[in-house]
Amino acid sequence: QVQLVESGGGLVQPGGSLRLSCVVSGGTFDWMGWTRQAPGKQRELVASISESGLVYYADFVKGRFIISEDSAKKTGYLEMKSLEPDDTAVYYCNAYTRSIGANGVRNLWGQGTQVTVSS
Repeated sequence: QVQLVESGGGLVQPGGSLRLSCVVSGGTFDWMGWTRQAPGKQRELVASISESGLVYYADFVKGRFIISEDSAKKTGYLEMKSLEPDDTAVYYCNAYTRSIGANGVRNLWGQGTQVTVSS
């Protein structure tokens, strides 16, 4: 029932900005993280945020990316600025979610959105 729907990816020039969105359709989330994967490389955690507002940033994006959520905790965002070619990857949102009217937490992944930084 609950699913994560990502959007906001695309092609940008170096130094540009982009905002990714992750909508938790049919539920809410307690924690959300963003993970990226470039061709031939392992997935790496970019940033995460908990329901209490605690945030984590990988060193390679610190000061450039901002993770946030809306008041209802149904949508998470990853605002990216000063983008570099090395940021090119498929970005996935991951969240621990709760469906409406149900107990328990489920770990779900979005479908991924392509971010390409190139001239």
